[in-house]
Amino acid sequence: MKPYNPMMIQSPSQTVGPYFAQGLLREGDQVFTNLLVSQNTEGERIRIEGCVLDADGRPIEDAMIEIWQANNHGRYNHPLDEQDKPLDPNFRGHGRASTDINGNYWFETIKPGSVSGPREKSQAPHINVIVFARGMLSHAFTRIYFEDEAANQNDPVLMSIEDKTHRNTLIAKRKESAEAIAYRFDIRFQGDNETAFFDA
Repeated sequence: MKPYNPMMIQSPSQTVGPYFAQGLLREGDQVFTNLLVSQNTEGERIRIEGCVLDADGRPIEDAMIEIWQANNHGRYNHPLDEQDKPLDPNFRGHGRASTDINGNYWFETIKPGSVSGPREKSQAPHINVIVFARGMLSHAFTRIYFEDEAANQNDPVLMSIEDKTHRNTLIAKRKESAEAIAYRFDIRFQGDNETAFFDA
């Protein structure tokens, strides 16, 4: 059975200019929200947080971040994912968040399980990310990986980025507190430490 997990290849740098997240985020929308978990969701609860920055390092307000991820068992809540792994009825696996005036965004979710990739090779736990921002004629695709995952070293998509510095832009940094486990993932368009983006 093939998993739902398209292969991605690196794309050129993106340009930032007029787009508005409110066109795709509506108050009371229960289909897309930055809260992906409920009290009954299986798995380790985590918070993803970060900032979206332009080429000069300035925060981009009113950008929109969309995420898609596998559940705790490594299965997507999508009909094309036919893996023999459990579905969690309390986890949709997708959400959207807009950035605030300081360019910040956040999600409450769970750490995903590992999924199969090209030629059935296992991929490290990751979250697929789509970014919509001002002046982008087409949205940008990237991924979030977790710094505390040894499986990163064998992930075929992550390791396809030859430059280690560029590859490291996809690694979210863990910070733990009494309240929650959080991973910091900033998204940078062009400039120093530009995030690695993919064609999908």
